[in-house]
Amino acid sequence: MSALLDSARTQLLVVDVQERLLPAMAQADLALAHCARLAQAAAILDIPITVSEQYPKGMGRTVDALRVHLPQGAPVFEKLSFSCLADAALAERLRGLADDGRDQILLCGLEAHVCVLQTAIEAQEAGLSAFVAADAVSSRAPDSKTLALARMARAGVEIVTSEMAIFEWQRVAGAGHFKALMALVK
Repeated sequence: MSALLDSARTQLLVVDVQERLLPAMAQADLALAHCARLAQAAAILDIPITVSEQYPKGMGRTVDALRVHLPQGAPVFEKLSFSCLADAALAERLRGLADDGRDQILLCGLEAHVCVLQTAIEAQEAGLSAFVAADAVSSRAPDSKTLALARMARAGVEIVTSEMAIFEWQRVAGAGHFKALMALVK
């Protein structure tokens, strides 16, 4: 399996960037900005995006500042389980995309040490190539994020940044959607 992201093989999973959860996160604005950057880049490159919401009745919906960057029709799944793969409908979507050649899953969102960690490790164990954008995840306590990233890496999850992902998806300067993508990293 390639350790580089490939735009033809990737799916983006946006985990629980919700109204009542985001304000409690360390460096919330930075994580949100990088999640939005990834969503915009994925939309430009026609990379499928899936969104999860943890108990939206209590945590609210995906924040508007991110929702505006999601393509029309991006599926949003409500869940109660922490791991997205423990939710039947979400797992069916993610595995279906993998069966169609989208076997790399890039995760961003909240919280790094709970839902993102459990999803990434279970995705890796299920045979997907799991990647986590370190600058596009957060936890309430910075130490929780640091430990989560280290633990995921030990489990074989690739830790990247949003900019690394965008450049890996593009691969060649000046070609394809280069200008549109570069506008996102400036």
